[in-house]
Amino acid sequence: MKKIMITAFSLALLAFPSMGLADAAPGDKIITLGKNLTEAQKDSMLSEMGADDSAQVIEVTNEEEHKYLGNYIPKAQIGTRAISSSAITIEESGAGLEVNTKNVNWVTDEMYLNALMTAGVKDASIQVSAPFEVSGTAALTGLLKAYEVSSDEAIPEDVKQVANEELVTTAELGDKVGQENASALMAKIKEEIAKNGVPKTDAEFRELIETSANDLGITLSEEEINSLVALFNKMKDVNIDWNQVGQQLDQAKDQISKFIDSEEGQNFLDQLKEFFIALWDAIIAIFSNKDNA
Repeated sequence: MKKIMITAFSLALLAFPSMGLADAAPGDKIITLGKNLTEAQKDSMLSEMGADDSAQVIEVTNEEEHKYLGNYIPKAQIGTRAISSSAITIEESGAGLEVNTKNVNWVTDEMYLNALMTAGVKDASIQVSAPFEVSGTAALTGLLKAYEVSSDEAIPEDVKQVANEELVTTAELGDKVGQENASALMAKIKEEIAKNGVPKTDAEFRELIETSANDLGITLSEEEINSLVALFNKMKDVNIDWNQVGQQLDQAKDQISKFIDSEEGQNFLDQLKEFFIALWDAIIAIFSNKDNA
C-alpha cells in the first residue's frame, strides 16, 4: 500500500447530509461506497476506512461514474457497477494531501494528487480502495463530492470535468511514457504555471509542455503534445486557483523531504548505502580473482 501526497473515486448521490463549513473540523471523515457492493463488501470497506458513528457515508452510482467519465474513456471500461470506495478526512490547514490506495491498478497516487489539486482539494487524508482490483478511474468523482460535503465548498461542474479528464489523460500517457514520468510531467507543468502564470496561446502551452518534458528526459509524440495542449487549454478556461495548486505542490515536496529526514527514511538510505557498498565489494572481488588467475 502506497502513501504519498495525493488522491480520487466516483461521484456520490446528489442527496446527501450537509455539513456546514463551521462544523467541518480536522478529523471529520466522509466515506463513499460503490452502490453495487454487496452488504458484506460494504461492511468490509467501512471497517477498512475506519468508519465510526460520526462518519458520514455517501453512495456512488454507476450512472454518476458515466456522467463524469463517459467523455474520456469507453463505456465498457467504466462498466455497469459502482464498486470503488473512498474516504476523505479533513486535516489541519497546511497539512497538504495524502493518499493511501489499495487494489487500484491503473491510476497512481500521484495522478490522484494532480487531479485533486486541479479541483481545488486541499489539506486532507484520502483512502481509495475496492474489494478487488479496479482501474481507479471512477474514484475521483466520489472524492470530489465527499470534499464538497466535508468542506461545504461547491466545486464547479466544469472543474470536475477537467479534473476527471486530467486523471484519464495522465493515466493513458503513463501507459506510453511510464506512470511516474506522466505524473511528474503534469506536476512540473502546473508548477511552472503557478510560478509564471497561465500561457495565453497554444504555441505558449506547446513550448511549456515540450520544455518540461525535455527537462525530465521524456519524449512525447505529436499526438501526446496536442492532447496536453487541449487539456491545459480547458484548465485555462475554468476557475482554477493556481496559487493554491502551487502551494499543494510545495506541500508534496515537503512530505518527501520529511520522509528523507525521518527515522524510516534514514534507515532506507542506510540500507541503500550498504547495498551499494556490498555491490562495489563484489565487483572488486571479481576483478581481483581475474588478476590472480
